[in-house]
This record gives sequence, structure tokens and C-alpha cells, in this order.
Amino acid sequence: MSDVKSVEIRRWKCVCAYDGTGFTGWQSQAGGRAVQDVIEARLAEILESAVRIYGSGRTDAGVHARGQVFHFDAVWPHGADRLCKALRCGLPGTIQIRSARVVAADFHSRVQATRKRYVYHVRLGEADPFTKPFCVEMFRPLDFAGMAAAAAVLRGQHDFRAFTALNGTERENTVRTVSRLDIARRGRRLQITAEAEGFLYKMVRSLVGALLAVGEGRLTPARVREILEAKERTALVKTAPPQGLFLDRVFYS
Repeated sequence: MSDVKSVEIRRWKCVCAYDGTGFTGWQSQAGGRAVQDVIEARLAEILESAVRIYGSGRTDAGVHARGQVFHFDAVWPHGADRLCKALRCGLPGTIQIRSARVVAADFHSRVQATRKRYVYHVRLGEADPFTKPFCVEMFRPLDFAGMAAAAAVLRGQHDFRAFTALNGTERENTVRTVSRLDIARRGRRLQITAEAEGFLYKMVRSLVGALLAVGEGRLTPARVREILEAKERTALVKTAPPQGLFLDRVFYS
């Protein structure tokens, strides 16, 4: 008797990690080399037909991921292990498929995500050649107490219009709830962790930029509060460089 499931279209959920250095970001775009494009090309080779994948969200050019989630529909008569192996052997070393499994037909990696966690890595002083592509170096002493105070200002539910790169014409709701914005130091390593139900365009890098500005004495926690409440982007808030940022995990209920 034939295996009925072998000819069924099933929905697959995958988790991948990637070094974003050589990519134009996650999302496919004309003329760019996006992570999505590379994975879709490999799936087309495996499945012998074009496949569209849907990510849990975008990452900018140069931003990395440890736990990006995507889904797609396909006929694959074998198990998840064989799918992972087939993907891994044809993808560049900068992209790794960490897991794959069949999920319900109505699962959606972006719509059903309930929370996302990003981690930003800072090196206090010069980084070695193996760390440099994945962090930002800071050579001035930082006011860690001031950074912690500014992080406390930014946690919670606020209108984060001042901390996004939206140009002002978009109608996207800019209210978000940041449930976690922590700063942890271990030796010369500084890690900033942000969690929310979702983030605006370049919001995490803007929050990090503001915290680093406080650390260097260019902003105060009180000024950060004023900027937040003004709901207007200002040149005082810099977007932190992309190479220090990782999409760490996407949560589902």
C-alpha cells in the first residue's frame, strides 16, 4: 500500500541561523542577495519546484540570527532529518538549518509569533579577528549605571516613534511593549538583550544606539525620556551598527 502522506502537501516549520555579513538582509529583494533567496534556491533544487518561504520577520543587511523561523508548504515524502540534511549540504556555511518539523496547516511563522528576543554584542576595547564581525567595539569608558537607568525608561508599553527609522509617512502603529531591555557585562563583553511582542523598523538598533549614547555621556536618562515622550525622531538617536545584532529567538504560544 502506498504511503498517502508521501504525496500530501504539508507545512514545514524551520529554524535557521545565519551570519548576515554578506547578505542584504533576510527578505528577498530585487537585485539583492537575501538569506531568503538562498534558502529558496536550495529548496527548489531539493523539491524540483519553486517554493516560497515565509519568515517570522525581517532582519536588516548585516544583522545575524541564531533563531530565525520560517515556514513553507511542500510535498516531501521523507522525514524532517532528511530534509535538514538535504538543506544543509547545499547551503553556504554562513546559513545553518537548525531544525525542521511538520506543523499544522494554519501555522504562520510571522502572524503567530508572540514575542521576539534580540541580543546586541558590544566589546569594550578592541575585539579579536574572530569576534570583530559580530560585535561593536567601544573604546571610551561607559556609564553602566546611566545605561541601566535609561533602559528602565524604555521598558514597558510606549509609542516608539522616536526610536524607529520610519520616515513619518507610514501609518503603522508605533506602540510596542518592551518586556525586557537588560544590560549584562562580563569582563570586556557587554550584552544588551531586548524582548517585545514585535519591533519596528530598526527599533532595536535605535534603542541600543540611545543606550550607548548614554553610556558615553552624550545623552542622559532624562533626555531619553524626553525623546521617547516627544514621539519624534531626532539626530540624537543614532542607529547602532548592524554587525552586533542577533535575532536570538522567536517565541510561540
